[in-house]
Amino acid sequence: MNGHDFAARGATATGRDGRRPARLTALALACAAALSVAGCQTAALQGEVATIEAEQGSAENIASLTEVIRANPNDARAFNVRGSAFGRGGRYREALEDFDRAIAIDPRFYEAYANRALIHRFLGDQASAAADYSAALRINPNYDKAYIGRGELYRRAGRVDEAFGDFQRAIQLDTTDPRAYHRRGLIYQTRNQHQFAIDDFSTAISLQPDAPEPYNARAISYLALSQLDNAFDDANFAIELDRNNAESWLNQGLVYEARGENERAARSYRRALQIDSDLTIARNALGRVS
Repeated sequence: MNGHDFAARGATATGRDGRRPARLTALALACAAALSVAGCQTAALQGEVATIEAEQGSAENIASLTEVIRANPNDARAFNVRGSAFGRGGRYREALEDFDRAIAIDPRFYEAYANRALIHRFLGDQASAAADYSAALRINPNYDKAYIGRGELYRRAGRVDEAFGDFQRAIQLDTTDPRAYHRRGLIYQTRNQHQFAIDDFSTAISLQPDAPEPYNARAISYLALSQLDNAFDDANFAIELDRNNAESWLNQGLVYEARGENERAARSYRRALQIDSDLTIARNALGRVS
C-alpha cells in the first residue's frame, strides 16, 4: 500500500501515565498498512480451489482421480477436480495442465478459469491470474469467488479502488465468503474509515469465527479509535485461535504499550519475534519499550 495518514482523531483514552495513546494508534495503523498486504498471505489463497478438501491432495486420491480421467478423457469436470487436488498438494504445474485441459474441453467452464487463476497466483504470474478471473466473470458475471480473487490481486498491486469495487460486487451478490468482507474492511481501514472496517471485520468473523486474521484486523481499528479493551479482547482471542500467529502477539503488545505496561508489551513483542524474526514492526516496538 501507499502511505496514508493514519493519525487517530479525537482520541480520548489515556495510558497509565495520563498521556493519550494517539501515537500508538497511529503506529498501529502504520502496522496495518504493512501487514494488510504482507500478512495473511496463506489465508488469502485458502478456500479458492473449489470444493476440494485438503486431504484430497493426497497421492491416493490423485491416483483414483486419474483412473476417472482415463475412463472419461473428455470430462472437463474430472480434469478440474484433479487439478484442484494437484493444487492442494502443491503440484502447481500439474494443476495448471489439468485446468488447461478442462478449459480446452469446455471453454465456458468459469470455475476452471478461476481455479487456474489461483494457480497462476501461486506461480507468481499475476497478469495471467487477472486475465483468468476476468474470463470467468465474462462467462458468469455473478461468480463471487472470481470477484474476490481478482480484488485481492488488485489490492496487493495497490489498485485499491478497483479492488474495492470487486469486493463490493461480491458482497452485493450476497456472498457468504468471509474474505470479501475481510478484504473490504482492510481497504476501509487504510482509508481511516474505522467503523466501516469494524463492521466488515465483524461480518467476516460471523462467517468464519475460527480465523484469527479478522480479529487481528479489527483490533487495529479498535486501537485507532482508542478502544483499548476491545482491541485487547480481539488480540487475545486471536492468540487463543492460533498461538503461532505473530501478528496477534504484536497487537497484544501494542495494547499493553498503549496502557503503559511496557514489560508486558516487551514480552508480547518478543513472542512475536520468536515466531517471525523478520517482523520489523515488532522489533522496532521492542526497542521502544525495552
